Formats: sequence, structure tokens, C-alpha cells
Amino acid sequence: MSQAEKFRHEMKYRIGYAQYMELRNRLRAVMRSDLHTGADGRYLIRSIYFDNYMDKALREKRDGVLRREKFRIRYYNDDFSYLTLEKKIKDNDLCMKVDARITEEECRELLDGRANWMREHSSRLMRELYAKMHYLMIRPRVLVSYIREPYIYEAGNVRVTFDSNIRTTLFHGEFLENQVIDIDTAERPQDMILEVKYDAFLPEIIRRLVQLNTLRQTAFSKYEACRRFG
Repeated sequence: MSQAEKFRHEMKYRIGYAQYMELRNRLRAVMRSDLHTGADGRYLIRSIYFDNYMDKALREKRDGVLRREKFRIRYYNDDFSYLTLEKKIKDNDLCMKVDARITEEECRELLDGRANWMREHSSRLMRELYAKMHYLMIRPRVLVSYIREPYIYEAGNVRVTFDSNIRTTLFHGEFLENQVIDIDTAERPQDMILEVKYDAFLPEIIRRLVQLNTLRQTAFSKYEACRRFG
């Protein structure tokens, strides 16, 4: 599920269940479901986010810093055989993701604080994380989990996703477990986050189907939502 290292447009909207049902029915007429989804058209995403003892990433998000970055380890459907280390770079409404594969053994060593192997790793991103674990003191902070329903439109490399059931392990310090202990973060039941991502342009047909002019854009961050309790 990697992508080229380039900036893309990213817009987010908070929607209710009725809006979700209406939008999904429209999108299904012209967009295809992501090939990685299950029979229900969804998959589970879990991300282990890094931050330092001063909550640098969290403070930069809350302070509205236009250009910022976050590191995370991501996996899908509780499958530990496919793990990726990712750095997400945000520049106003543009975002870019840089990623690298990481094995389960490497991940567990990193989570346990045994990181010297990262210094000579073949991945530049892994070496960068090693350096920032030393001079920025970033560490695994929280596990963010949610259900994603993704749709794809080839022209413009458009990706529209509905994210729901966002959960946090803020008060539980273990990661990469077979049984996750977490809590819901939703302020209102059945709330969802609609995300629209595209390259240089958003095709007019998608703009009309989603009716972006009727929605209120939000700066919602799943990481921030999962840290709002502390």
C-alpha cells in the first residue's frame, strides 16, 4: 500500500451516518473499491505513533504549525506479516508519505528499546528514525485504530475514504498485541471522517458527487483525537 514520494492534496470533513450513506451510494456508481479491502469493502488500520516527552508532534498540530511530520508504524487487519514504517509530512493542505517495510522481529526490537541495528539499516527512513529517537527522543506513544472504507478514481489518482470507530490505547502502554485494549474516541456515535486525497487536480465529477461546497472542512487529526485524554 505504498505510494510515490510526492505531495498530494488532502482534505478532511467530519460527517454523520446519514451523510455517509448518501455519499457512499453516489461514489459507488463511479469509483471502485480498494483491492485490499475485505468482502465488506473495509479494512482495519492500526498505527503506532511516535512522539517525544514534550509531545512535539501533538503541540505542533494544536499550534497549527503548517509544516510538520509524524512517524508511525502501520499494519492492517491485525496481520503482523506486513508492517510499514511511515513518515507523514504535512504542509498546509498538502501531505506526503514516505514508507519502508519493517519485519515483525525488527518492530518488536524497536518497541523494546533495542534500536542499535537501525543505525546501519539499508532503509534511509529507518536510519532517520534512529537519529531522531536519539536527538529528539521520540518514542512509541499511542496505538490508533480505526475502520477504513476506501474508494479509488484513476483520473487524478483520487482516493476517497470513510474512517470510523477511531480508538486509542492511551492508557495502555503495550503495542503489537494479539488482543488490543483500547477505548472509543468518538464525541458522537456513528461520527465519521471523510478524507479526499488527490494529486494535481480533483476531477469535477468527484467534486460534484461529494458536494464539497456543502461540507465544512476540518483539521481533524486521528493522533490528536487519540491524545485528547492526556
